Amino acid sequence: MPSNVPPAVGGGAGTRAGTATSTDVPAEAVAPLMRGISVLRRLTDADGVASLSGLERATGLARSTVDRITATLARMGYVRLDGRDAVLAPRLMELGNAYLAALRLPRLLDSHADALADELDESVSLAVGDLDGVRFIHQATRRRAMSLSFRIGDLLPAERTAPGPLFATEWDERDWSRWRTRRAGDPEDRRFPAVPARSRPLDDGSGDDAGRSTGDGDGDGDFERRTAEARETGWALDDQLIEQGLVALSVPVRDPRSGRIACVVSVVSHTSRHTAGDLRDSLLPRLRTAVAAMEEELRAELNEGLNAELDESSRGSRPAGPAPRTGLALWTGASKQELGREFIESLARGLTVLTAFGEGRPELTLTQVAQATGLARATARRALITLEHLGYVATHDRVFRLTPRVLGLGFPPLSRLSLAQIADPHLTTLSQRLQDSASLAVLAGDDVQYTARAATRGIMSINVTVGTRLPAYATSLGRVILADRPDHPLPALPRLTPRTLTDHEQLKAVLERVRQDGYALVDGELEEGLRSIAAPVRDRDGRVVAAVNVAMHSSRRTPERCVTEVLPELRRATQRIETDLHVAGRFSRVPYV
Repeated sequence: MPSNVPPAVGGGAGTRAGTATSTDVPAEAVAPLMRGISVLRRLTDADGVASLSGLERATGLARSTVDRITATLARMGYVRLDGRDAVLAPRLMELGNAYLAALRLPRLLDSHADALADELDESVSLAVGDLDGVRFIHQATRRRAMSLSFRIGDLLPAERTAPGPLFATEWDERDWSRWRTRRAGDPEDRRFPAVPARSRPLDDGSGDDAGRSTGDGDGDGDFERRTAEARETGWALDDQLIEQGLVALSVPVRDPRSGRIACVVSVVSHTSRHTAGDLRDSLLPRLRTAVAAMEEELRAELNEGLNAELDESSRGSRPAGPAPRTGLALWTGASKQELGREFIESLARGLTVLTAFGEGRPELTLTQVAQATGLARATARRALITLEHLGYVATHDRVFRLTPRVLGLGFPPLSRLSLAQIADPHLTTLSQRLQDSASLAVLAGDDVQYTARAATRGIMSINVTVGTRLPAYATSLGRVILADRPDHPLPALPRLTPRTLTDHEQLKAVLERVRQDGYALVDGELEEGLRSIAAPVRDRDGRVVAAVNVAMHSSRRTPERCVTEVLPELRRATQRIETDLHVAGRFSRVPYV
Protein backbone atom coordinates (compact mmCIF):
# COMPACT_ATOMS: atom_id res chain seq x y z
CA MET A 1 0.00 0.00 0.00
CA PRO A 2 1.43 3.42 -0.88
CA SER A 3 2.66 5.49 2.04
CA ASN A 4 0.10 8.22 1.44
CA VAL A 5 -2.87 5.91 2.01
CA PRO A 6 -4.66 6.05 5.38
CA PRO A 7 -5.13 2.81 7.30
CA ALA A 8 -8.05 0.71 6.15
CA VAL A 9 -10.01 0.96 9.40
CA GLY A 10 -8.78 4.14 11.03
CA GLY A 11 -7.61 7.58 10.06
CA GLY A 12 -4.26 7.11 11.76
CA ALA A 13 -0.93 8.80 11.44
CA GLY A 14 -0.57 7.61 7.87
CA THR A 15 -3.41 9.86 6.71
CA ARG A 16 -2.07 12.49 4.39
CA ALA A 17 -3.55 15.27 2.37
CA GLY A 18 -1.45 15.08 -0.77
CA THR A 19 -0.93 18.68 -1.82
CA ALA A 20 -2.69 20.12 1.23
CA THR A 21 0.38 22.04 2.34
CA SER A 22 1.30 23.17 -1.15
CA THR A 23 0.74 26.77 -2.21
CA ASP A 24 0.22 25.68 -5.84
CA VAL A 25 -3.52 25.71 -6.40
CA PRO A 26 -4.63 23.20 -9.06
CA ALA A 27 -5.93 24.80 -12.23
CA GLU A 28 -9.25 22.97 -11.86
CA ALA A 29 -9.80 23.92 -8.22
CA VAL A 30 -13.15 25.54 -7.42
CA ALA A 31 -12.31 28.97 -5.98
CA PRO A 32 -15.74 29.60 -4.39
CA LEU A 33 -15.47 26.27 -2.55
CA MET A 34 -12.04 27.22 -1.23
CA ARG A 35 -13.37 30.59 -0.04
CA GLY A 36 -16.40 29.01 1.60
CA ILE A 37 -14.27 26.52 3.50
CA SER A 38 -12.04 29.38 4.60
CA VAL A 39 -15.06 31.09 6.16
CA LEU A 40 -16.13 27.87 7.90
CA ARG A 41 -12.64 27.39 9.32
CA ARG A 42 -12.57 30.94 10.68
CA LEU A 43 -15.97 30.46 12.25
CA THR A 44 -14.74 27.23 13.84
CA ASP A 45 -11.64 28.95 15.22
CA ALA A 46 -13.92 31.67 16.63
CA ASP A 47 -15.85 28.97 18.56
CA GLY A 48 -18.80 29.10 16.21
CA VAL A 49 -19.71 32.80 16.20
CA ALA A 50 -18.17 35.71 14.34
CA SER A 51 -19.31 39.03 12.96
CA LEU A 52 -19.46 39.40 9.20
CA SER A 53 -16.93 42.23 9.40
CA GLY A 54 -14.70 40.00 11.53
CA LEU A 55 -14.88 37.27 8.89
CA GLU A 56 -13.97 39.84 6.28
CA ARG A 57 -10.84 40.77 8.20
CA ALA A 58 -9.91 37.20 9.14
CA THR A 59 -10.25 35.75 5.63
CA GLY A 60 -9.06 38.73 3.61
CA LEU A 61 -12.14 38.36 1.40
CA ALA A 62 -14.27 41.24 0.20
CA ARG A 63 -17.33 41.94 2.33
CA SER A 64 -19.62 41.22 -0.62
CA THR A 65 -17.96 37.80 -0.97
CA VAL A 66 -18.39 37.05 2.73
CA ASP A 67 -22.05 38.06 2.48
CA ARG A 68 -22.63 35.72 -0.48
CA ILE A 69 -20.83 32.83 1.23
CA THR A 70 -22.73 33.17 4.49
CA ALA A 71 -26.02 33.53 2.59
CA THR A 72 -25.26 30.28 0.77
CA LEU A 73 -24.27 28.50 3.98
CA ALA A 74 -27.43 29.78 5.65
CA ARG A 75 -29.49 28.42 2.78
CA MET A 76 -27.83 25.03 3.31
CA GLY A 77 -28.63 25.18 7.03
CA TYR A 78 -24.93 25.21 7.93
CA VAL A 79 -24.90 28.77 9.28
CA ARG A 80 -27.49 30.94 10.98
CA LEU A 81 -27.42 34.69 10.39
CA ASP A 82 -28.17 36.56 13.61
CA GLY A 83 -28.07 40.28 12.95
CA ARG A 84 -24.50 41.08 11.97
CA ASP A 85 -23.18 37.75 13.20
CA ALA A 86 -22.80 34.40 11.51
CA VAL A 87 -23.39 31.42 13.82
CA LEU A 88 -22.54 27.81 13.02
CA ALA A 89 -25.68 25.63 12.92
CA PRO A 90 -25.97 21.97 14.00
CA ARG A 91 -26.67 20.73 10.48
CA LEU A 92 -23.05 21.52 9.57
CA MET A 93 -22.12 18.48 11.68
CA GLU A 94 -23.32 16.26 8.84
CA LEU A 95 -19.92 16.83 7.24
CA GLY A 96 -18.03 15.51 10.27
CA ASN A 97 -20.65 12.78 10.69
CA ALA A 98 -19.83 11.59 7.17
CA TYR A 99 -16.18 11.17 8.15
CA LEU A 100 -16.96 9.45 11.47
CA ALA A 101 -19.48 7.12 9.83
CA ALA A 102 -17.01 6.19 7.10
CA LEU A 103 -14.31 5.67 9.73
CA ARG A 104 -16.53 3.20 11.65
CA LEU A 105 -14.35 3.41 14.76
CA PRO A 106 -16.78 5.45 16.88
CA ARG A 107 -19.61 3.02 16.20
CA LEU A 108 -17.43 0.03 17.07
CA LEU A 109 -15.40 1.36 19.99
CA ASP A 110 -17.40 4.10 21.73
CA SER A 111 -19.11 1.71 24.15
CA HIS A 112 -15.75 0.22 25.16
CA ALA A 113 -14.34 3.69 25.85
CA ASP A 114 -17.41 4.68 27.84
CA ALA A 115 -17.28 1.49 29.93
CA LEU A 116 -13.59 2.07 30.66
CA ALA A 117 -14.31 5.65 31.77
CA ASP A 118 -17.05 4.43 34.09
CA GLU A 119 -14.84 1.71 35.55
CA LEU A 120 -11.82 3.95 36.15
CA ASP A 121 -13.81 7.10 36.94
CA GLU A 122 -11.44 8.98 34.63
CA SER A 123 -11.90 10.64 31.26
CA VAL A 124 -11.20 8.43 28.25
CA SER A 125 -10.71 9.57 24.67
CA LEU A 126 -10.21 8.07 21.21
CA ALA A 127 -7.98 9.92 18.77
CA VAL A 128 -6.69 9.57 15.23
CA GLY A 129 -3.63 11.12 13.64
CA ASP A 130 -4.09 14.14 11.39
CA LEU A 131 -0.76 14.83 9.66
CA ASP A 132 1.49 16.06 12.51
CA GLY A 133 -1.43 16.55 14.88
CA VAL A 134 -3.86 14.46 16.90
CA ARG A 135 -7.61 14.81 16.46
CA PHE A 136 -10.27 13.46 18.86
CA ILE A 137 -13.08 11.27 17.55
CA HIS A 138 -14.70 10.40 20.91
CA GLN A 139 -14.70 11.79 24.44
CA ALA A 140 -16.04 10.14 27.59
CA THR A 141 -15.53 12.81 30.23
CA ARG A 142 -16.23 12.89 33.96
CA ARG A 143 -18.39 15.58 35.52
CA ARG A 144 -16.10 17.34 37.96
CA ALA A 145 -15.24 20.91 38.84
CA MET A 146 -12.00 20.31 36.94
CA SER A 147 -12.94 18.44 33.78
CA LEU A 148 -11.65 18.21 30.24
CA SER A 149 -12.72 20.86 27.78
CA PHE A 150 -11.49 18.99 24.69
CA ARG A 151 -14.18 18.29 22.13
CA ILE A 152 -14.67 15.84 19.29
CA GLY A 153 -12.78 17.25 16.32
CA ASP A 154 -10.31 19.31 18.37
CA LEU A 155 -6.79 19.24 16.91
CA LEU A 156 -3.72 19.07 19.18
CA PRO A 157 -0.01 19.20 18.29
CA ALA A 158 1.37 15.65 18.34
CA GLU A 159 4.37 16.49 20.52
CA ARG A 160 2.21 17.79 23.39
CA THR A 161 0.02 14.71 23.73
CA ALA A 162 0.23 11.10 24.82
CA PRO A 163 -1.11 9.73 21.50
CA GLY A 164 1.37 11.81 19.48
CA PRO A 165 4.51 9.67 20.02
CA LEU A 166 2.52 6.54 19.18
CA PHE A 167 1.35 7.94 15.87
CA ALA A 168 4.88 9.22 15.21
CA THR A 169 6.24 5.65 15.41
CA GLU A 170 4.71 5.22 11.94
CA TRP A 171 5.94 8.49 10.46
CA ASP A 172 8.39 8.54 7.57
CA GLU A 173 10.96 11.24 6.86
CA ARG A 174 8.41 13.40 5.03
CA ASP A 175 6.21 13.40 8.14
CA TRP A 176 9.12 14.36 10.38
CA SER A 177 10.13 17.10 7.96
CA ARG A 178 6.58 18.49 8.00
CA TRP A 179 6.57 18.41 11.79
CA ARG A 180 9.90 20.24 12.08
CA THR A 181 8.76 22.86 9.58
CA ARG A 182 5.58 23.45 11.54
CA ARG A 183 7.45 23.66 14.85
CA ALA A 184 9.85 26.21 13.42
CA GLY A 185 7.09 28.29 11.89
CA ASP A 186 4.70 28.14 14.86
CA PRO A 187 6.80 27.75 18.03
CA GLU A 188 3.91 28.88 20.29
CA ASP A 189 1.29 26.54 18.75
CA ARG A 190 -0.97 29.39 17.66
CA ARG A 191 -2.40 27.12 14.97
CA PHE A 192 -3.95 24.93 17.68
CA PRO A 193 -6.68 26.95 19.43
CA ALA A 194 -7.77 23.92 21.49
CA VAL A 195 -4.59 24.05 23.61
CA PRO A 196 -2.94 26.86 25.58
CA ALA A 197 -0.11 28.57 23.78
CA ARG A 198 3.37 27.59 24.90
CA SER A 199 4.57 29.66 27.82
CA ARG A 200 7.57 30.08 30.03
CA PRO A 201 8.11 27.41 32.73
CA LEU A 202 5.77 27.75 35.69
CA ASP A 203 7.17 27.10 39.15
CA ASP A 204 4.43 26.36 41.64
CA GLY A 205 6.91 25.63 44.38
CA SER A 206 5.67 22.08 44.86
CA GLY A 207 8.94 20.39 44.03
CA ASP A 208 8.03 17.63 41.55
CA ASP A 209 6.21 19.99 39.22
CA ALA A 210 8.53 22.95 39.68
CA GLY A 211 9.63 24.27 36.33
CA ARG A 212 6.90 22.34 34.49
CA SER A 213 5.49 24.36 31.63
CA THR A 214 2.56 24.22 29.30
CA GLY A 215 4.26 22.57 26.38
CA ASP A 216 7.88 23.61 26.92
CA GLY A 217 10.59 21.03 27.33
CA ASP A 218 9.18 19.07 24.41
CA GLY A 219 11.63 20.13 21.74
CA ASP A 220 12.66 18.09 18.73
CA GLY A 221 14.97 15.80 20.67
CA ASP A 222 12.48 15.25 23.48
CA PHE A 223 9.65 14.28 21.15
CA GLU A 224 11.93 11.98 19.17
CA ARG A 225 13.00 10.34 22.44
CA ARG A 226 9.39 9.87 23.53
CA THR A 227 8.61 8.37 20.11
CA ALA A 228 11.49 5.91 20.44
CA GLU A 229 10.26 4.92 23.90
CA ALA A 230 6.71 4.49 22.60
CA ARG A 231 7.99 2.26 19.80
CA GLU A 232 9.74 0.07 22.37
CA THR A 233 7.07 -0.05 25.11
CA GLY A 234 3.82 0.23 23.13
CA TRP A 235 2.45 3.04 25.31
CA ALA A 236 3.10 6.74 25.90
CA LEU A 237 2.60 9.36 28.61
CA ASP A 238 1.73 13.04 28.63
CA ASP A 239 3.15 14.49 31.82
CA GLN A 240 1.62 18.01 31.84
CA LEU A 241 2.75 18.89 28.32
CA ILE A 242 -0.59 20.38 27.31
CA GLU A 243 -1.41 22.07 30.59
CA GLN A 244 -0.03 22.03 34.10
CA GLY A 245 -1.78 19.35 36.17
CA LEU A 246 -3.02 17.33 33.18
CA VAL A 247 -1.61 13.80 32.75
CA ALA A 248 -2.55 11.11 30.23
CA LEU A 249 -1.66 7.52 29.36
CA SER A 250 -2.16 6.16 25.82
CA VAL A 251 -2.14 2.76 24.11
CA PRO A 252 -2.74 2.17 20.37
CA VAL A 253 -5.56 0.14 18.85
CA ARG A 254 -4.29 -1.63 15.73
CA ASP A 255 -6.07 -2.33 12.48
CA PRO A 256 -6.42 -6.13 12.10
CA ARG A 257 -5.90 -5.85 8.35
CA SER A 258 -2.71 -3.84 8.22
CA GLY A 259 -1.34 -3.95 11.77
CA ARG A 260 -1.05 -0.17 11.67
CA ILE A 261 -2.52 2.13 14.30
CA ALA A 262 -6.22 2.63 13.73
CA CYS A 263 -6.69 4.96 16.71
CA VAL A 264 -5.24 5.59 20.17
CA VAL A 265 -7.06 5.25 23.50
CA SER A 266 -6.10 7.65 26.29
CA VAL A 267 -6.95 7.80 29.96
CA VAL A 268 -6.71 11.39 31.17
CA SER A 269 -6.48 12.54 34.77
CA HIS A 270 -5.27 15.36 37.00
CA THR A 271 -2.21 15.37 39.22
CA SER A 272 -4.50 15.79 42.23
CA ARG A 273 -5.68 12.24 41.46
CA HIS A 274 -2.68 10.60 39.77
CA THR A 275 0.89 11.44 38.93
CA ALA A 276 2.01 10.38 35.46
CA GLY A 277 3.96 7.47 36.94
CA ASP A 278 1.06 6.37 39.11
CA LEU A 279 -1.27 6.58 36.12
CA ARG A 280 1.04 4.25 34.21
CA ASP A 281 1.62 1.79 37.05
CA SER A 282 -1.98 1.52 38.20
CA LEU A 283 -3.96 1.80 34.97
CA LEU A 284 -1.77 0.45 32.16
CA PRO A 285 -2.85 -3.22 32.65
CA ARG A 286 -6.53 -2.29 32.60
CA LEU A 287 -6.05 -0.02 29.58
CA ARG A 288 -4.32 -2.82 27.68
CA THR A 289 -7.20 -5.17 28.49
CA ALA A 290 -9.66 -2.62 27.09
CA VAL A 291 -7.55 -2.19 23.95
CA ALA A 292 -7.48 -5.96 23.44
CA ALA A 293 -11.29 -5.96 23.57
CA MET A 294 -11.41 -3.11 21.06
CA GLU A 295 -9.09 -4.93 18.68
CA GLU A 296 -11.26 -8.04 19.00
CA GLU A 297 -14.24 -5.85 18.06
CA LEU A 298 -12.40 -4.73 14.92
CA ARG A 299 -11.50 -8.32 14.03
CA ALA A 300 -15.12 -9.43 14.44
CA GLU A 301 -16.32 -6.57 12.25
CA LEU A 302 -13.69 -7.44 9.64
CA ASN A 303 -14.71 -11.11 9.60
CA GLU A 304 -18.36 -10.13 9.32
CA GLY A 305 -17.52 -7.91 6.35
CA LEU A 306 -15.47 -10.63 4.66
CA ASN A 307 -18.27 -13.15 5.14
CA ALA A 308 -20.74 -10.72 3.62
CA GLU A 309 -18.46 -10.23 0.62
CA LEU A 310 -18.12 -13.99 0.17
CA ASP A 311 -21.87 -14.36 0.41
CA GLU A 312 -22.40 -11.69 -2.24
CA SER A 313 -19.76 -13.33 -4.44
CA SER A 314 -21.39 -16.77 -4.15
CA ARG A 315 -24.67 -15.28 -5.33
CA GLY A 316 -22.93 -13.57 -8.22
CA SER A 317 -23.95 -10.11 -7.06
CA ARG A 318 -22.17 -7.06 -5.70
CA PRO A 319 -23.20 -4.69 -2.94
CA ALA A 320 -25.23 -1.76 -4.17
CA GLY A 321 -23.47 1.56 -4.42
CA PRO A 322 -24.56 4.70 -2.58
CA ALA A 323 -28.06 5.86 -3.34
CA PRO A 324 -28.08 8.98 -5.55
CA ARG A 325 -29.22 12.30 -4.10
CA THR A 326 -31.06 13.15 -7.27
CA GLY A 327 -32.71 16.20 -5.76
CA LEU A 328 -29.45 18.07 -5.18
CA ALA A 329 -29.17 19.60 -8.64
CA LEU A 330 -32.83 20.64 -8.53
CA TRP A 331 -32.41 22.15 -5.04
CA THR A 332 -29.28 24.11 -5.87
CA GLY A 333 -30.84 25.27 -9.12
CA ALA A 334 -33.99 26.44 -7.33
CA SER A 335 -31.91 28.16 -4.65
CA LYS A 336 -29.88 29.94 -7.33
CA GLN A 337 -33.04 31.08 -9.06
CA GLU A 338 -34.53 32.38 -5.80
CA LEU A 339 -31.45 34.06 -4.31
CA GLY A 340 -29.72 35.02 -7.55
CA ARG A 341 -26.06 35.91 -7.24
CA GLU A 342 -26.28 35.69 -3.44
CA PHE A 343 -26.32 31.89 -3.75
CA ILE A 344 -23.01 30.26 -4.73
CA GLU A 345 -24.04 27.02 -6.38
CA SER A 346 -20.50 25.64 -6.72
CA LEU A 347 -19.91 26.07 -2.96
CA ALA A 348 -23.10 24.20 -2.06
CA ARG A 349 -22.37 21.37 -4.46
CA GLY A 350 -18.73 21.12 -3.38
CA LEU A 351 -19.58 20.75 0.30
CA THR A 352 -22.24 18.19 -0.53
CA VAL A 353 -19.54 15.97 -2.04
CA LEU A 354 -18.28 15.35 1.51
CA THR A 355 -21.63 13.84 2.46
CA ALA A 356 -21.34 11.19 -0.29
CA PHE A 357 -19.15 9.21 2.11
CA GLY A 358 -20.46 7.44 5.19
CA GLU A 359 -21.37 4.11 6.73
CA GLY A 360 -20.47 1.39 4.24
CA ARG A 361 -18.96 4.02 1.94
CA PRO A 362 -15.45 4.72 3.31
CA GLU A 363 -13.93 4.80 -0.18
CA LEU A 364 -15.59 5.95 -3.38
CA THR A 365 -14.53 6.35 -6.98
CA LEU A 366 -15.27 9.52 -8.89
CA THR A 367 -18.21 7.81 -10.58
CA GLN A 368 -19.64 6.70 -7.24
CA VAL A 369 -19.31 10.22 -5.83
CA ALA A 370 -21.17 11.60 -8.82
CA GLN A 371 -23.87 8.98 -8.42
CA ALA A 372 -24.19 9.56 -4.67
CA THR A 373 -24.60 13.33 -5.04
CA GLY A 374 -26.49 13.43 -8.32
CA LEU A 375 -23.84 15.81 -9.66
CA ALA A 376 -22.37 15.75 -13.12
CA ARG A 377 -19.13 13.79 -13.19
CA ALA A 378 -17.11 16.86 -14.20
CA THR A 379 -18.60 18.87 -11.31
CA ALA A 380 -17.81 16.13 -8.80
CA ARG A 381 -14.28 15.81 -10.18
CA ARG A 382 -13.48 19.50 -9.72
CA ALA A 383 -14.89 19.43 -6.20
CA LEU A 384 -12.75 16.41 -5.30
CA ILE A 385 -9.64 18.05 -6.75
CA THR A 386 -10.33 21.11 -4.58
CA LEU A 387 -11.02 19.09 -1.44
CA GLU A 388 -7.87 17.02 -1.98
CA HIS A 389 -5.80 20.18 -2.37
CA LEU A 390 -7.22 21.52 0.90
CA GLY A 391 -6.57 18.23 2.70
CA TYR A 392 -10.13 17.07 3.27
CA VAL A 393 -9.90 14.17 0.84
CA ALA A 394 -7.07 11.69 0.20
CA THR A 395 -6.80 9.56 -2.92
CA HIS A 396 -5.03 6.42 -4.08
CA ASP A 397 -5.61 4.18 -7.08
CA ARG A 398 -8.49 6.43 -8.22
CA VAL A 399 -10.33 5.89 -4.95
CA PHE A 400 -11.17 8.79 -2.60
CA ARG A 401 -11.43 8.82 1.19
CA LEU A 402 -12.22 11.56 3.71
CA THR A 403 -9.48 12.66 6.10
CA PRO A 404 -9.83 13.65 9.78
CA ARG A 405 -9.48 17.29 8.74
CA VAL A 406 -13.19 17.27 7.84
CA LEU A 407 -13.88 17.39 11.60
CA GLY A 408 -12.28 20.83 11.61
CA LEU A 409 -15.28 22.24 9.75
CA GLY A 410 -17.35 23.31 12.72
CA PHE A 411 -17.49 20.02 14.62
CA PRO A 412 -15.63 21.03 17.83
CA PRO A 413 -17.83 23.98 18.87
CA LEU A 414 -21.01 22.24 17.72
CA SER A 415 -20.24 18.93 19.46
CA ARG A 416 -20.93 20.47 22.89
CA LEU A 417 -24.32 21.99 22.08
CA SER A 418 -27.11 21.25 24.55
CA LEU A 419 -30.69 20.56 23.50
CA ALA A 420 -31.64 23.99 24.82
CA GLN A 421 -29.04 25.67 22.61
CA ILE A 422 -30.21 23.65 19.61
CA ALA A 423 -33.83 24.58 20.25
CA ASP A 424 -33.33 28.25 21.09
CA PRO A 425 -33.37 29.76 17.55
CA HIS A 426 -36.36 27.61 16.59
CA LEU A 427 -38.27 28.71 19.71
CA THR A 428 -37.51 32.33 18.85
CA THR A 429 -38.84 31.89 15.32
CA LEU A 430 -41.94 30.10 16.60
CA SER A 431 -42.64 32.79 19.17
CA GLN A 432 -42.19 35.57 16.62
CA ARG A 433 -44.52 33.90 14.14
CA LEU A 434 -47.31 33.35 16.67
CA GLN A 435 -46.65 36.34 18.97
CA ASP A 436 -46.90 34.01 21.95
CA SER A 437 -44.29 32.56 24.28
CA ALA A 438 -42.70 29.22 23.40
CA SER A 439 -40.80 26.93 25.75
CA LEU A 440 -38.79 23.71 25.84
CA ALA A 441 -38.94 21.44 28.88
CA VAL A 442 -37.75 18.02 30.01
CA LEU A 443 -39.12 15.64 32.64
CA ALA A 444 -37.49 15.98 36.07
CA GLY A 445 -39.02 13.45 38.43
CA ASP A 446 -42.72 14.26 38.61
CA ASP A 447 -42.17 17.79 37.28
CA VAL A 448 -41.28 19.39 34.00
CA GLN A 449 -38.24 21.64 34.06
CA TYR A 450 -38.04 24.54 31.62
CA THR A 451 -34.69 24.53 29.83
CA ALA A 452 -35.21 27.09 27.04
CA ARG A 453 -37.72 29.81 26.40
CA ALA A 454 -38.64 32.56 23.96
CA ALA A 455 -41.00 35.11 25.51
CA THR A 456 -43.07 37.87 23.97
CA ARG A 457 -43.40 41.42 25.17
CA GLY A 458 -46.85 42.42 26.30
CA ILE A 459 -48.79 43.93 29.15
CA MET A 460 -49.91 40.43 30.08
CA SER A 461 -47.33 37.68 29.51
CA ILE A 462 -46.55 34.18 30.76
CA ASN A 463 -44.13 34.59 33.67
CA VAL A 464 -41.99 31.44 33.52
CA THR A 465 -38.20 31.42 33.51
CA VAL A 466 -35.60 28.82 32.54
CA GLY A 467 -35.13 26.42 35.45
CA THR A 468 -38.74 26.67 36.62
CA ARG A 469 -40.31 23.34 37.60
CA LEU A 470 -44.04 22.69 37.37
CA PRO A 471 -46.10 19.54 38.03
CA ALA A 472 -46.03 17.45 34.86
CA TYR A 473 -49.57 16.08 35.14
CA ALA A 474 -51.15 19.55 34.89
CA THR A 475 -49.10 20.90 31.97
CA SER A 476 -49.20 20.27 28.24
CA LEU A 477 -45.42 19.81 28.27
CA GLY A 478 -45.60 17.16 30.96
CA ARG A 479 -48.45 15.26 29.38
CA VAL A 480 -46.65 14.99 26.06
CA ILE A 481 -43.63 13.44 27.76
CA LEU A 482 -45.64 11.25 30.16
CA ALA A 483 -47.66 9.91 27.22
CA ASP A 484 -44.47 8.32 25.90
CA ARG A 485 -43.72 6.73 29.29
CA PRO A 486 -46.75 4.64 30.27
CA ASP A 487 -44.76 2.90 33.01
CA HIS A 488 -43.91 6.18 34.76
CA PRO A 489 -45.70 6.09 38.15
CA LEU A 490 -48.19 8.91 38.54
CA PRO A 491 -47.97 10.90 41.80
CA ALA A 492 -50.82 12.30 43.81
CA LEU A 493 -52.79 14.77 41.70
CA PRO A 494 -53.71 17.76 43.85
CA ARG A 495 -56.32 20.14 42.48
CA LEU A 496 -54.63 23.35 41.36
CA THR A 497 -57.72 24.97 39.80
CA PRO A 498 -61.35 23.88 39.53
CA ARG A 499 -60.47 22.42 36.10
CA THR A 500 -57.47 20.32 37.18
CA LEU A 501 -57.74 16.62 36.35
CA THR A 502 -57.18 14.70 39.58
CA ASP A 503 -58.38 11.16 38.82
CA HIS A 504 -55.59 8.72 37.85
CA GLU A 505 -57.73 6.67 35.48
CA GLN A 506 -59.00 9.75 33.69
CA LEU A 507 -55.44 11.06 33.38
CA LYS A 508 -54.28 7.75 31.92
CA ALA A 509 -57.06 7.97 29.32
CA VAL A 510 -55.99 11.53 28.46
CA LEU A 511 -52.35 10.43 28.11
CA GLU A 512 -53.38 7.63 25.77
CA ARG A 513 -55.22 10.15 23.59
CA VAL A 514 -52.16 12.44 23.65
CA ARG A 515 -50.01 9.51 22.53
CA GLN A 516 -52.35 8.87 19.60
CA ASP A 517 -52.82 12.53 18.63
CA GLY A 518 -49.18 13.56 19.03
CA TYR A 519 -49.97 16.70 21.01
CA ALA A 520 -51.48 17.85 24.32
CA LEU A 521 -53.80 20.78 24.96
CA VAL A 522 -54.26 21.90 28.58
CA ASP A 523 -56.80 24.58 29.37
CA GLY A 524 -56.81 26.24 32.80
CA GLU A 525 -55.67 23.18 34.76
CA LEU A 526 -52.39 24.68 35.98
CA GLU A 527 -53.66 28.23 36.37
CA GLU A 528 -56.97 29.89 35.57
CA GLY A 529 -56.86 31.61 32.20
CA LEU A 530 -53.68 29.83 31.04
CA ARG A 531 -53.98 27.76 27.87
CA SER A 532 -51.14 25.85 26.28
CA ILE A 533 -50.52 23.30 23.54
CA ALA A 534 -47.41 21.10 23.33
CA ALA A 535 -45.77 18.64 20.93
CA PRO A 536 -42.98 16.12 21.56
CA VAL A 537 -39.28 16.26 20.65
CA ARG A 538 -37.90 12.82 19.84
CA ASP A 539 -34.31 11.57 19.75
CA ARG A 540 -32.76 9.44 17.02
CA ASP A 541 -34.38 6.32 18.52
CA GLY A 542 -37.84 7.84 18.52
CA ARG A 543 -38.05 8.39 22.28
CA VAL A 544 -39.64 11.57 23.56
CA VAL A 545 -36.86 13.41 25.40
CA ALA A 546 -38.46 16.84 25.66
CA ALA A 547 -41.50 18.85 24.63
CA VAL A 548 -42.18 22.28 23.18
CA ASN A 549 -45.26 24.30 24.01
CA VAL A 550 -46.91 27.55 23.08
CA ALA A 551 -48.65 29.20 26.03
CA MET A 552 -51.11 32.09 26.07
CA HIS A 553 -53.96 33.69 27.95
CA SER A 554 -57.24 31.98 27.13
CA SER A 555 -58.57 35.20 25.60
CA ARG A 556 -55.97 34.99 22.83
CA ARG A 557 -57.29 31.88 21.06
CA THR A 558 -59.99 29.29 21.52
CA PRO A 559 -58.92 25.66 21.95
CA GLU A 560 -60.06 25.00 18.39
CA ARG A 561 -57.88 27.81 17.02
CA CYS A 562 -54.94 26.45 19.03
CA VAL A 563 -55.28 23.20 17.09
CA THR A 564 -55.87 24.74 13.67
CA GLU A 565 -53.50 27.73 13.87
CA VAL A 566 -50.84 26.99 16.49
CA LEU A 567 -50.33 23.23 16.20
CA PRO A 568 -49.07 23.25 12.56
CA GLU A 569 -46.45 25.91 13.42
CA LEU A 570 -45.57 24.06 16.62
CA ARG A 571 -45.02 20.81 14.75
CA ARG A 572 -42.84 22.50 12.15
CA ALA A 573 -40.71 23.92 14.96
CA THR A 574 -40.33 20.56 16.71
CA GLN A 575 -39.45 18.89 13.42
CA ARG A 576 -36.65 21.42 12.90
CA ILE A 577 -35.40 20.86 16.44
CA GLU A 578 -35.47 17.10 15.90
CA THR A 579 -33.58 17.40 12.62
CA ASP A 580 -30.80 19.36 14.33
CA LEU A 581 -30.84 17.07 17.36
CA HIS A 582 -30.50 13.95 15.22
CA VAL A 583 -27.53 15.38 13.31
CA ALA A 584 -25.84 16.68 16.47
CA GLY A 585 -26.48 13.49 18.43
CA ARG A 586 -25.22 10.99 15.90
CA PHE A 587 -21.68 10.85 17.33
CA SER A 588 -21.88 13.38 20.17
CA ARG A 589 -23.80 13.35 23.43
CA VAL A 590 -26.35 16.16 23.53
CA PRO A 591 -27.12 17.20 27.13
CA TYR A 592 -30.86 17.58 27.67
CA VAL A 593 -30.47 19.74 30.78
